[in-house]
Amino acid sequence: MDMITFTTCHLVKSEDLNHHGTLYAGRASEWFVESGFIAAASLTRPENIVCLRIHGMTFKRPIRLGEVLRFESKIILTGKSRLVAYICVKTHQDEDVLLSGFITFVHVDRDGHPIPHGIEVTPTNTEDLKLAKEAKALIAAEKEIASSLVE
Repeated sequence: MDMITFTTCHLVKSEDLNHHGTLYAGRASEWFVESGFIAAASLTRPENIVCLRIHGMTFKRPIRLGEVLRFESKIILTGKSRLVAYICVKTHQDEDVLLSGFITFVHVDRDGHPIPHGIEVTPTNTEDLKLAKEAKALIAAEKEIASSLVE
C-alpha cells in the first residue's frame, strides 16, 4: 500500500500558550497524537487503534500565538499489530519543520489485546525510506532498553 499523508490544521490561541507565551507542550502533544491517530485510523477501524508510545516530539523553535500549524502525518512502518506514524508540523505558509516525531499505535480487539491488522505500507521515495529506517532503529533501541530493565 502506498503511503498517504494526512493534513490537519490548528490555530494557536491564547488558551494554548504556556507561561512563556509560546505553545504549551501538552497542547502540542494532544494535536500531535490526534494527527497520528487520523493516519492510523484511516487504514483500519478507529475503535481498534490505541496509542502505545510517543517516540519523540522535538521542537525546532518556539511556536507563537496566531500561528496556523499544519500537521502532516503518515504511517511509515507496520508490524503484525503495530502501526508507526511519522508526524511533522509546519506553519501554514512555510515548509520549515517546527516539530516532528514518531508514534506507535497498536491494533487491538475489544478487550484491548493486540491483533493482526494485515496492513503493509511500502516506502516509495528516499524520504520515506529514511523515515522507515529511523522508525525501525527507534523501536529496536527501545526494545533493547526494555530488555535491560527486566533483570
